[in-house]
Amino acid sequence: MIVRKLRLQRGWSQEQLATLSGLSVRTIQRIEQGQQPGLESLKALASVFGLDVTQLQESEMKGNDVESAGSVHVAQDEREAMKFVEGLKGFYGHLISYVLVMTGLFIINYLSNPDYIWAWWPALGWGLGLASHAINLFQPFKLFGPEWERRQIEKRLGRKL
Repeated sequence: MIVRKLRLQRGWSQEQLATLSGLSVRTIQRIEQGQQPGLESLKALASVFGLDVTQLQESEMKGNDVESAGSVHVAQDEREAMKFVEGLKGFYGHLISYVLVMTGLFIINYLSNPDYIWAWWPALGWGLGLASHAINLFQPFKLFGPEWERRQIEKRLGRKL
């Protein structure tokens, strides 16, 4: 997680970091997703970021901070923001796939059998999945949000609100 923050602070893409460190893009992706990097990978990343290997290794194991000239701290709200952006990226990928595939299906439907539009059925099914993805990500309905959880906990413990 800290590798991603350090990379983004410098304005580098994963490809640029991979080139600078001599690691593969896939290795950078795995490390940023939380996989424990090997010693050689840590050495390469530490040299690129100008840190000691121990500083980077401790921060990767703890997942919270690096102490150096430019102190970096990944706070809880930053972690939540990064998680949301990852989810948003996944949703946009899902949306683009939906639009492209459905466009292709409607074209195939028009060319093969313009009298019966069967492409509405997969559009409806996948559209429900896409809507579910959006609701899960953006949470427009706070039915079971933190306030509800707090009330239920207080209720279970027999406390008055």
